[in-house]
Amino acid sequence: MHAVVFAYHDVGVNCLKALLAAGIKVDLVVTHQDDPNENIWFASVAKLCTDQNIPFITPNASELVDLVPKLQALAPDYIFSFYYRHMIPAQILACAKIAALNMHGSLLPQYRGRAPVNWAILHGETQTGATLHIMETKPDAGDIVGQSAVSIGPDETATDVFTKVSQAAVAVINQVLPNLIQGQLPRQANELQKGSYFGGRKPADGQIHWNQKAVQVHNLVRAVAPPYPGAFTDHQGKTMIIARTSLTGPFPSTLDLAIEGIQVVDNRVFGICGDRQAVEILEWFPVNK
Repeated sequence: MHAVVFAYHDVGVNCLKALLAAGIKVDLVVTHQDDPNENIWFASVAKLCTDQNIPFITPNASELVDLVPKLQALAPDYIFSFYYRHMIPAQILACAKIAALNMHGSLLPQYRGRAPVNWAILHGETQTGATLHIMETKPDAGDIVGQSAVSIGPDETATDVFTKVSQAAVAVINQVLPNLIQGQLPRQANELQKGSYFGGRKPADGQIHWNQKAVQVHNLVRAVAPPYPGAFTDHQGKTMIIARTSLTGPFPSTLDLAIEGIQVVDNRVFGICGDRQAVEILEWFPVNK
C-alpha cells in the first residue's frame, strides 16, 4: 500500500511512525514550515522525514492545488491528514485510489473544527478522543472509520490531554490498519446534527472575565495553559498570565466573596468569581517576564 501523508505536530509524527511500522510505503509527506512566532513545543514531522529519508515539502495553502499533477502521478492508495493545518483541496482528495482519511482530535461529531482539545476542556468535558474519518470538502464531516476515547481529569491542561489524544490517534491507526491494508474501509455515519463545530482561538480569547463562574475560569486556565498562550488578567498595572488554578480549597474565611477579581490573603492569591466562589491561583507570572 502506498500513501501520501499531510502531517504536523505530535499527532503527525506518531501516526506517520505507525504507518511506517505497518509497512505502508509513504511516497511523499506534506508538512509546514515552523512559524517563528509560535512556541514550538511539539515534535517535528520534517525531522522524522529527514531521519527516515522520506521526501517532504512545505507548501503554503495557496500552493496546494499545484500539487495535483504530482499526486496524480504518485497515485497513492491513501491520502492521510494528521493534524495538518490547511484545508486540503477536493482535487487532491480525489487523487487517493481508495480513500483520503483525516485524524481529528475529538470524538466526532462533537467538536468539529479548530482547537478541539482546547474547546473540550473549556466546556468542562470529562472525555474526548481521536477519530479517523473520510475527508470531504466540508471539515470533519465524512464517515467515521475508527475512534478511541480518553478521559479528561478535572485539573488536566490542554497539553496533558493532547498527549493522551496523540496516543489515542496511534491506537486508532493501529486498530484500522489491518483493514486498510486489505483495501477495506470500516465506516459509520458521522451524524453532524448531533455534534458541534467550533472555530479557531486567538491569544486574546484567554482573557479572564471574573464575572463568570469559578469552574468556567478554572476551565479556561486549563484550556490555554502554557505552552499555549495562557489565560490572563490585569493586576496592579501588569498583565499576568495565570498558568495553574485550583478549585479544591480550603479557602481562607477572610476572603471577600462579594468583590470580583484578585485578592491576596496570607501570601496566597485568589480570584473571586461571579458565582461568589474562589479559584486559588497556584502559578502566575507577568506577560513580559
